[in-house]
Amino acid sequence: MRFAKFFLILFSLLSFGQTNTFLEKLSNQCEIIKNNGEYKKLIQIASLGISKSDNNYDKSKFNFYKGYGFEYDNNQYDKAIPYFENSLKFAQKGKYLEQETLALMRLNYLYYSTKKFKERDQLIEYIKTIVDTTKSVYSKGILFGSLGEYYLDKSEISKFIDYKLKAIEFRKKFPKTDNNNFVNIGISYSQIGQAYIKMKQFRKGLEYCNLAKPYLKESANAMAFLHNDFIKCYWGLQNLDSLVSHRNKIYGLVTKDDSLFLSLSSANRYLAEYYVDKKQLSKANSYLKEADYFGLKSKDTEILMEINLTRGKIFFEQKNYKEAISILKEASVHAYEFDKTVFITINKLIAKSYKAQANWKEALHYFEIYNKVNEEVLKESTKQSIANAEAKFQNQYKQEKIDLLSAENKLKNAEIENSKKQKIYFFIGFSLLLIIAFLLFKQSENRKKSNLKLQVLNYELEEANKAKLRFLNILNHDLRSPVASLIQFLHLKKESPDLLDEVSKTRLEQKTIAGAENLLNSMEDILLWSKGQMENFKPQPEKINISELFHDIKNHFSSTENITIQFENNSNIKLFTDQNFLKTIMRNLTGNAIKALENIDNPMIIWKAWNENNTTFISITDNGKGATIEQFKALYDEKEIVGIKTGLGLHLIRDLAKMIDCEINVETSENKGTKVVLKQKRPNFR
Repeated sequence: MRFAKFFLILFSLLSFGQTNTFLEKLSNQCEIIKNNGEYKKLIQIASLGISKSDNNYDKSKFNFYKGYGFEYDNNQYDKAIPYFENSLKFAQKGKYLEQETLALMRLNYLYYSTKKFKERDQLIEYIKTIVDTTKSVYSKGILFGSLGEYYLDKSEISKFIDYKLKAIEFRKKFPKTDNNNFVNIGISYSQIGQAYIKMKQFRKGLEYCNLAKPYLKESANAMAFLHNDFIKCYWGLQNLDSLVSHRNKIYGLVTKDDSLFLSLSSANRYLAEYYVDKKQLSKANSYLKEADYFGLKSKDTEILMEINLTRGKIFFEQKNYKEAISILKEASVHAYEFDKTVFITINKLIAKSYKAQANWKEALHYFEIYNKVNEEVLKESTKQSIANAEAKFQNQYKQEKIDLLSAENKLKNAEIENSKKQKIYFFIGFSLLLIIAFLLFKQSENRKKSNLKLQVLNYELEEANKAKLRFLNILNHDLRSPVASLIQFLHLKKESPDLLDEVSKTRLEQKTIAGAENLLNSMEDILLWSKGQMENFKPQPEKINISELFHDIKNHFSSTENITIQFENNSNIKLFTDQNFLKTIMRNLTGNAIKALENIDNPMIIWKAWNENNTTFISITDNGKGATIEQFKALYDEKEIVGIKTGLGLHLIRDLAKMIDCEINVETSENKGTKVVLKQKRPNFR
């Protein structure tokens, strides 16, 4: 059932494998499994994470989780180390300081546990460079602790306490929500307790163990180690009931996933030590066998070394000196690196065993080793005594300072009360100022909005005036020519009726009537257009046929005599534009062409429409007198002053063409005529 549950979790994670959140989900799952103490499952999930990782950060993280799984799964340290080393390597490549810190912390412990003392010394030098240069509170908190553990293992107690207190100082600055940090503060307190145990200050050790207890109660593994610290204290105080009680509590913490072999072995060894001291060797052997059983399962070199020390003591008490020497020499191989005090005890027992055999040469040799290392430890102990005395003085000084500050605080309480009242008055005054400032700001905003509305109205009024001016120009140009023709005919009929024969008179009357009708139609068009543009003079584009515009030009200028107007629209072109705007432009261009044809033989106007490269062109060509480009300046230059000479029509053509996105090009030369081309920018319809 347990494996089925695991594969269900694994399948659910793989179902997200194609998304960017897969590795994040996998990492969160690893953290949950780690906190739950399911280390075998952690190894499997971390292996999947390693296989899916493609960047240094993820590779570092999942290698760390796998190493952590092996470390806590019954202390498989040799398997854990390569993964922590990989985690460190990838963290250094990517400059991920937090991941690097975690890997350094675990390697420091595992190098010690697996006797890789050279690697550990190199690691410690690297750690020192980091804590000297980094500003990271997190890294300082973790790595100061690792430095403390290093010096504790070397029995340099003063350095250990110095680094460990620094670690606790920085760790207390970590976020309150960091539960792991909460546990590690407890571990730091327990380690200081262990230092006092080494100095045989067992009651002081109990004090720090009790400080650690609230921090560690949620972690079974950490509590197992803490119970061993209590056992060491009660062993030193020869309190058998408390020894047995804490040993039994460790058994109560054992689970299927973590058998706590190391902690169980250590607890039973201390009970064996207790009975060795009491000369009850049978009971001592019974507990030592249990310690040896769990020690072998833990594969921890240090605990096996300590078990051999206790076994050597039993052989010594049994006067089996040969076996005692053999087992004690085996224990001494790495004892110096693990614990100098243990190394001293081992060499002292070996010397006594040789002495009991009257082997004075070997006895002297091992006594010399004993004395040399004992002197080192005594020097360190002296330093620690000085440190303790200084600490005691500092504590007394601090207490006196606290008493003085307490007296000063009483005097300042009244000042604080007055200060609070002043703050309240200041707050009220400041609030009033804020309200006034807010009202002034709102008044300014309203004024800005009013000015903006006024600007919009002024702009609309200006545009309306421009629209009126354009319509006046259109009326002037579109209606003047037909009206002029009508007036000319009436004057001719009134003043010189004899000049007209009946045929000419009938022809002119019909032509005048047709012109008047066209004038009426034009006026109706313009009035309807002006009504539709009353609100806003803007183009209203629609699909139109060029042939309709050519027909309008033909009708509008039907009263014009002696001028031929031709229309070419072979492709029956259609386009999308405003009909009234384009019609007005074409009327004005036709009117200007008619003026240019005065006194010209065979006068002709040609309107032409064609498509080229998905663009529509409309042109008007006359064979009149022509002009210079300067005379057409009003078509291009908006700064050209409007007047009779510059031509109101040209300004009108320019403005209307611009509004319907038409380009105007003029080709003219004197005595050769003029060609005006309109180019529509928008896509045309065919």
